Amino acid sequence: MDNKELIVQGQQMMRICNACRYCEGLCAVWRSMEYRREFLEGDLNYLANLCHDCSECYYACQYAPPHEWNINPPLTFAKFRTYSYEKYAWPKGLASAFRANGLVVSLVTALALIGVIFGIVQSQAHGMMWQPIPGGDFYKIVSHNSLVTLFGIVGALAVAILTVGLVRFLDDIDEKLTDLVNPSVLGATFKEVLNLKYLDGGGWGCSYPDDESSPVRRWLHHFTLYGFLLCLAATTVGFIYDFVFHWPAPYGYLSLPVLLGTVGGIGLLIGPIGLLLFKTRRNREISDDNHSGMDNSFLMLLVLASFSGLLLLFFRETSALGALFAFHLGFVMSLFLTAPYSKFVHGIYRFFAIGKYVLERKRKQTIGG
Repeated sequence: MDNKELIVQGQQMMRICNACRYCEGLCAVWRSMEYRREFLEGDLNYLANLCHDCSECYYACQYAPPHEWNINPPLTFAKFRTYSYEKYAWPKGLASAFRANGLVVSLVTALALIGVIFGIVQSQAHGMMWQPIPGGDFYKIVSHNSLVTLFGIVGALAVAILTVGLVRFLDDIDEKLTDLVNPSVLGATFKEVLNLKYLDGGGWGCSYPDDESSPVRRWLHHFTLYGFLLCLAATTVGFIYDFVFHWPAPYGYLSLPVLLGTVGGIGLLIGPIGLLLFKTRRNREISDDNHSGMDNSFLMLLVLASFSGLLLLFFRETSALGALFAFHLGFVMSLFLTAPYSKFVHGIYRFFAIGKYVLERKRKQTIGG
């Protein structure tokens, strides 16, 4: 199916859904739908990224297959999300390649980076690559400046590419960043994002991986989201310790960065592994399996980065330090480099899609008042 055909299909589906409105209480998608009479391409991309893929609407729909109208919102929105990720990405050629072979590209990238980092570590280790180092001081095998420079460049590149995508997304859905970061809008957006409100399927949970409603998928997303946020907090605290207080790593097992990173790493094992297992059992009639590589690659890299990080922590005072350090940095750097072309963008676009929905509600209340 080409993009024009997909847009026509999406517009037809939304006209039928807007006339029916049986699902209006399930999630934000159907409430936001009611604010519209026509559905332009930008509207469809917005609604697709607002969708949390709980699948309740599919099992509740009287026009779902085998009905001749073939209404299938989860599958249609999944295709639109993939289309939007590629449309907003830069450069577009990389997005196309990643969409087709996301898992392969991620793993090849990770292995290549592990090889490069092994070389850097070996060249700077001064014979200590395979020796235990008291306290697990990895700066004795690779310099602080090398790590800061390497991750600074990779991080800046990833942020720049993600920013281009976000600007294109906001332009497509006809919203200004200044409106979405208004304190009242931003506060309501964070509240709805942090409690994963729209993964409850209207109160019963997700019909995922099958037609039985369950809160498990929401819990797995909580593990993933809060695991990621805790790891980000650990990195931020470590940065403050190092550059503000001049307390260099490595830090003790009971220090704040290590405790935050350990709990976050465990969350990033439980959540992504659970989500990967769920994907193997999902109803194939409502999943876009042709483009599942970009979903699986992001989850797999989260698992590998978390697992290697925990191993590095537990064995950092042994002779395995050098090898584990190289593996962990390779997986983390691969996660950074592939983020703009992976399911990571899903979190960014969904955050601002929820922000748009919050803003639409406020505008509707103002008009109604």
